[in-house]
Amino acid sequence: MKLALTEFVSLDGVSQGPGSPQEDTSGGFTRGGWLVPHMDQSFIDQASNWLERADALLLGRHTYEAFARDWPQIDDPNDPFTSRMNSLPKFVASDSLTHGSWNPTTVLSGDAASAIAKLKESPGREIQIHGSSILAQSLFAAGLIDEVRLVVAPVVVGSGRRLFPEGATPTGLRLISSQTTPGGLALQSYEVTGTADYATYTGVSGVPTR
Repeated sequence: MKLALTEFVSLDGVSQGPGSPQEDTSGGFTRGGWLVPHMDQSFIDQASNWLERADALLLGRHTYEAFARDWPQIDDPNDPFTSRMNSLPKFVASDSLTHGSWNPTTVLSGDAASAIAKLKESPGREIQIHGSSILAQSLFAAGLIDEVRLVVAPVVVGSGRRLFPEGATPTGLRLISSQTTPGGLALQSYEVTGTADYATYTGVSGVPTR
């Protein structure tokens, strides 16, 4: 299976607490809910399309606990995500959890990278990471993420945990799709190509035509 990361980020790279002020207040964060003013039907349609590709979810402990608390409580019959989020197999990388309350859940303890690499050998379409930026950083470092889907909100949050903090693993990516929504969200999909490339600019004649 392919390992795909879906992440909501601000223009300054913050990924913490996009859905509400109470979603994630760790570290004293008080600026949550920055994505919500920009959500629209175009975003919902694309996010639903992405989730349709999932055969399993992979989450870090903090995101898992927030999702396990919130998703079972959503009963809106028009919500295109709820039944899938609640029914998909969940894998949570944690050394502190011994079991999960949001079934079906499997806890991956110990060497999570090795366990996830083995999961990727299973038949199927995608294992999807949603949020879980700390876990995502470790999986980037291990070279396990195949595709990155960013939902970029037109806002500078100014503080909070970032998807790619100082010291993140240099990584090359190739843009494979891009669209914008009426609410101003930029939806970008990237294929991970390996290590980052570097070059020196020598003038326009040295720039390749594509």
